[in-house]
Amino acid sequence: MLMKCVLNAALVAILGLGPSHALAGVKTSREDAHWITVWGAMPQLTEPANLPPPPFTVKISLKTSSLRLQISNAFGGSDLRLSAVSFALPANASTAGGSEIKPSTDRSLTFSGQSSFIVPKGALAVSDPFGISIDAESIVTISIYLEGGQVTNEITSHPGSRTTSWLIKGNHIRDTDLKGAVGVDHWYFISALEAEKPKKASTIAIVGDSLTDGRGSTTNANNRWPDQLLSRLQEKKPTSQIAILNQAAGGNRLLTDGLGPNGLGRLDRDVIAHSGVKHAIIFIGINDIGTTATESGPQAEITARITGGYQQAAIRLRRHGILVYGCTLMPAAAKGNTYGLPEREKARQTVNKWIRDSGIFDAVIDFDKMVRNPDKVDEILEEYDSGDGLHLNPAGYQAMADGINLRLFI
Repeated sequence: MLMKCVLNAALVAILGLGPSHALAGVKTSREDAHWITVWGAMPQLTEPANLPPPPFTVKISLKTSSLRLQISNAFGGSDLRLSAVSFALPANASTAGGSEIKPSTDRSLTFSGQSSFIVPKGALAVSDPFGISIDAESIVTISIYLEGGQVTNEITSHPGSRTTSWLIKGNHIRDTDLKGAVGVDHWYFISALEAEKPKKASTIAIVGDSLTDGRGSTTNANNRWPDQLLSRLQEKKPTSQIAILNQAAGGNRLLTDGLGPNGLGRLDRDVIAHSGVKHAIIFIGINDIGTTATESGPQAEITARITGGYQQAAIRLRRHGILVYGCTLMPAAAKGNTYGLPEREKARQTVNKWIRDSGIFDAVIDFDKMVRNPDKVDEILEEYDSGDGLHLNPAGYQAMADGINLRLFI
């Protein structure tokens, strides 16, 4: 089974890009450089409805001349046997989700010097560094060939890719176009890309739910709010060396497992373990409120637990020198959405007041004020509503990105 993934990787700009060259097996670290994560997706156990057909593709956006790919078998039910992995630029660089590559950019990847590699159950594998010249916010492709296919239905993926991947039977690792492939809007096995960057370069990690994963955004357009924040960062020289690591998943909660592990439970793997993280944005909690019983007692309890969870996240992240920014929760009462029922709205307002006033965070990003209807503060503005009263459309996500003070990251 071949899986081709097209990624729009949020990579930072690089200085002095030279000709592409193979770096596998060669020590490339310099005293004036370090590895930072320039793209990532939150790994989780694949739900039965999201299991892959024969082969796939994913899309990322990044910028560098030296990269490493991270493969995750964190939720695999067995060892993951990689027969071959390759990396290339797409034939159409203007949009994500394509199945055709530029042959001259094709790179065969190795892991500890081996082109075939077994990733143990529950483990990660990081490729050897490889050379390729890539601009910031570029689209790239990753192809993975599994000669033995899937051994179990327990595999690691990111279902909310908002990017088309391509799957096809057989070894097509060297094909420039996957004709007859099946398209699916998920990523499988890939969990991060790292770039070797100057010491001043760093990464912003975002812990979130579907509002950060991009529900309501356009498939293959990369217009989630983290994508649009990256574009703003790239426009200013002082922030042009800052990458975005989007560690969000639809339905995710701060305190309870469900669609992926709970936010506190995945903090070490999804933020602390990544390279070069200097800032963390915590924007999660609305699903905790929205899935808790509407009576005042349960809502009061979940409110206290959420604020306590935020404190724990801040403590743990600061132990690693990471600045922590909290985000207010956005309204959800429009269109009759049950997340905005009175006791839940009261809980949201209580949590938001605590976020603004507690002093726990190094700064507060007030998404609530950016997108709410000033005449109906329990609703998002109609022009930002994707249609369900909770999730935003691309214009709403642009407003979120535009409302963030870039000085927070300098």
